[in-house]
Amino acid sequence: MNTSNSTADDRVYAGVFGCIMVIGLPLNAVSLWILLRRHSLKSPNAVFMINLALSDLLVIISLPMRIYFHATGTQTFGIMTCLINTMFFRNNIRSSASFITFISVDRLLAVVYPLRSRHLRTSSNAWKGAALIWGVFLVVNIPEAIGFLKHLQNHTEHICFQSHEYKSVTRSAIIYLQIVLLVTMLAVNIVCTVMVSWTLHNHLSDSAKVKNKVNVMLIFAINLVIFCTCFLPVPLHVATKSNTSITPLVCLTVLSCCLDPLICYQMSHDTCLFFFTKQPICAQDS
Repeated sequence: MNTSNSTADDRVYAGVFGCIMVIGLPLNAVSLWILLRRHSLKSPNAVFMINLALSDLLVIISLPMRIYFHATGTQTFGIMTCLINTMFFRNNIRSSASFITFISVDRLLAVVYPLRSRHLRTSSNAWKGAALIWGVFLVVNIPEAIGFLKHLQNHTEHICFQSHEYKSVTRSAIIYLQIVLLVTMLAVNIVCTVMVSWTLHNHLSDSAKVKNKVNVMLIFAINLVIFCTCFLPVPLHVATKSNTSITPLVCLTVLSCCLDPLICYQMSHDTCLFFFTKQPICAQDS
């Protein structure tokens, strides 16, 4: 009975990952194409969105192996293929969360401190921030990859997609560090949402500008939903050592690849905000 239930669950997981790949791949590819064709790379906002779309595309590229595993119940790929795929997946999920936070901070500076932040909100600084994110997580992946490789080598039948089950001091430290970073980034997103909401409420009371306010706040709402539903559950599950299956939570995490393009869609509208300074501040490329 347990085997049949497990087989049925695996087929559901294969279908979910397959749907996410089919939907997320064109959405992120189109988002990246629009950003590169229609938006100036001189905008820090566009820089972060391009990196977010690229990160999501890299996550989606890692999904076929998971789909194959859940659909067939076998893992015919080698140790190095499993290692590269797993590290690829983790690195890009973490970078996605970081770029979403950068987008929230960028919107905060553009809306709340439009004039004072002009020297900070440059494409050069945005590319430096993006490079820092990729570099930091690449460095974090090195000790984690070494520990995971040793785990795989110690198992004749390695369990690639049950990698969360192996325990080591390095693995535990990275898990708790990841939780701290995610909670910190969630707090940053909440603070940004509150400050932008307060600013718009006090300086954009004209009913003609309600649509502008809604468009800006939708960006923050989407960010918070993605963080709470997609990024936090998996590390919390691993940290609490729950005996329940982690795969449904991984499905939620990967779902972010379909939700992130909504941020691009909202920010593709050139929403200009006019504050008491009487100067137009555009939420797109200010």
